[in-house]
Amino acid sequence: MSDVRTKVEEEKQQEQARQEQKEKDNISLSTYFDEIYYPAIIQAKTKTAVTEEQLFRLWIKTTMGDKPLKEISAFDLERLKKEMTTARKSPRTIEYTLTTLGQIFRHAERLKYFHGDIPTTRVKKPKYDNKRVRFLSHAEAHALLEILQKKSPETYEMALLSLHCGLRAGEIFSLAWNDVDLDHGLIPLLDTKSSKTRTLSMTADIQSFFVAKYQGEKQDLVFPDRKTGGTRKQISKSFPRSVSEAGLNNGIEDRRQRVTFHTLRHTFASWLVMEGISLYEVKELLGHASLTMTERYAHLAPGRNKKAATTMEKVFNKKDEVEKIARNNVVNMK
Repeated sequence: MSDVRTKVEEEKQQEQARQEQKEKDNISLSTYFDEIYYPAIIQAKTKTAVTEEQLFRLWIKTTMGDKPLKEISAFDLERLKKEMTTARKSPRTIEYTLTTLGQIFRHAERLKYFHGDIPTTRVKKPKYDNKRVRFLSHAEAHALLEILQKKSPETYEMALLSLHCGLRAGEIFSLAWNDVDLDHGLIPLLDTKSSKTRTLSMTADIQSFFVAKYQGEKQDLVFPDRKTGGTRKQISKSFPRSVSEAGLNNGIEDRRQRVTFHTLRHTFASWLVMEGISLYEVKELLGHASLTMTERYAHLAPGRNKKAATTMEKVFNKKDEVEKIARNNVVNMK
């Protein structure tokens, strides 16, 4: 009797498992995103999650949200691409949307809500060059710093630090007094974005504002968040307001040409290369993982294009000289 009861229980469990898997197999994209995917990512990466939610709500949901995951095909994704292109969305936004969709499917695959080929792997993502290329002239930098100093002295100090030493915003936000070596005029940076440790030298202006600034305990942040006292999440709104007041983005639509806080780091590197500092030295100062990342500044090296043109002139002059000698030899032979 107990064997029969055990067999019945096993069959009930198997049937329940089949029903649960059937429900998983038929779950719609919207339901999966709202009830499973989004709650999981909002805890781990808030900023990214908000961006993904916006892209899902504005584009993905309207195109294929009601469809079960298993029925979504590359055709649906191509339709999504076409709609976004028609709406004049940037290649970067389209690529980000497709990447988000791919992450949703991979998440569903891990939790056994989806089986098979992920449709995003069969769709070409738009190609684009997303590198920011804008850097400030000396006059633009001076005008911006002057406005910042009046609007927000602390934002001015952060901007000066990025412009003079090439620090990323995140590196400035996490900078502690323990990282400021006033005795030697150095800023050692540990555990940076590229996982490389680098040490930067202070300019006289940087050293001056550090000396004048109130110094807390060694573990205290140099620029703590005003509300929480912890690490800042973003640069103050006084920065974009100052950029607007200086007119630095007037009439500029291409986001790669628009001035952001990161433009100060680009300016730091650009000015150095223009003054003849080697790309390798600039790479080390920026903390780039490879020289490839620094090569975007190569065209700014002084005399670079002129040297190439001069070299080609020499090549053609040699060719002309050889042809002239050959002609003279022919004449002499006659």
